[in-house]
Amino acid sequence: MRGAGADGLEVAMKPGNSGGAKGPDIPAPGRGQPAMGGASARGKAYDIPKQLVWEAYQQVKANRGAAGVDGQSLAAFEEDLKGNLYKIWNRMSSGSYVPAPVKLVEIPKDNGGKRPLGIPTVADRVAQTVVKMVFEPCVEPIFHPDSYGYRPGKSALNAVGVTRKRCWEFDWVVDLDIKAFFDSLDHDLVERAVAHHTDVPWVRLYISRWLRAPAQVLDGTLEPRTKGTPQGGVISPLLANLFLHYAFDVWMRRRFPACPFERYADDAVIHCRTQSEAQAVVETIRGRFEQCHLELHPTKTRIVYCQDDDRSKKHDNVKFDFLGYTFQPRRAKNRRGRFFVSFLPAISTKAAKAIRRRIREWRMASTRNNQQLEDLARLINPFVRGWMNYYGRFYRSLCGQVLRHLNEALAAWVRRKFTRLRNRERASMHWLGRVARRERSLFVHWQLGIVPEAGV
Repeated sequence: MRGAGADGLEVAMKPGNSGGAKGPDIPAPGRGQPAMGGASARGKAYDIPKQLVWEAYQQVKANRGAAGVDGQSLAAFEEDLKGNLYKIWNRMSSGSYVPAPVKLVEIPKDNGGKRPLGIPTVADRVAQTVVKMVFEPCVEPIFHPDSYGYRPGKSALNAVGVTRKRCWEFDWVVDLDIKAFFDSLDHDLVERAVAHHTDVPWVRLYISRWLRAPAQVLDGTLEPRTKGTPQGGVISPLLANLFLHYAFDVWMRRRFPACPFERYADDAVIHCRTQSEAQAVVETIRGRFEQCHLELHPTKTRIVYCQDDDRSKKHDNVKFDFLGYTFQPRRAKNRRGRFFVSFLPAISTKAAKAIRRRIREWRMASTRNNQQLEDLARLINPFVRGWMNYYGRFYRSLCGQVLRHLNEALAAWVRRKFTRLRNRERASMHWLGRVARRERSLFVHWQLGIVPEAGV
């Protein structure tokens, strides 16, 4: 960065309120776009095309999302779409746009804790998308190739695939966990990083305001925000990637060039050749994060041994979770048909529990016994298709075993629907199996071979 080393976050000026140069006339609305009317960009402090606001709204509409503190849903926002979009453009162009407080909700975690999630209003999501569309092209080209989170053309499955390959090449892994990352981001460091990559004053101004927007808790009180960026904001993932690019990615490339890594937002794994190297990496990263006002989680950050048939040392940790997959020693078959133990990813226990919980939440036996199998298929198939596309990419058989729970839930539905099969578990499963023989295409998991037994 300007005025600092390659990994420093000590940079140039902070965002200001100065106006930008006046630009050309705003382009005419595209097909299907409501004309927002009103003044042109001339006479405004900032030159923000109306077309940009319209395109940002289209992205927000596609992503949907809940209402913010004002209680306005996307449908309510669209009741006066022309006026609401014009209001966003007018305020952003004049520099008078001030974000509403972020609605803070707490999402239960599997370990019993809660994850805070910040929900901006629909108008704020549109405004944040406008800024993202301008700022993202400035920073995307400089991001590290092993940063996969929230980036165009990259996915979590890409990261899992690269991690699998490198676990075969390197004996040790550092499973990195940053404690309360999104709640700990230093605002000054984020703003300096933003200022290094853009001199567009309104981009810097509004990012600064979003960082400091207060949070509204359940009882309606406002909590000031002195650090962190709310999970749930449109701009938050981009700011997190930019921060960690300098705090971690660039620094790792310079400090430990022989230790490759994969990072998805604040989740990262680092590959090392020896245990001593892994220990040195952990301690050095801990010091680096302290400089950036971050903290490694004391218990979740671990050193893992990639044990397999060729690596038979004993170690306390021989598995780790990454992006919904558990990497651990697993039985595999080579090209000659012989079985051996390899270090492989498969659907994690946590993800499997979440799938089973979702199936139970459908309550098919108790609340949908007045429906037909075709109705259940319309409900179930999109979920199963998504689960198999993600969790079935690696070690598919284990994901298939999890989905057998779906056949059990459907058999329970059969027992509630047909009196003659009440309390007859085996008979209900056989009835379902005979249907699967005739109509294999009815359910996605049946098409994939996960079918109930049909009996004799």
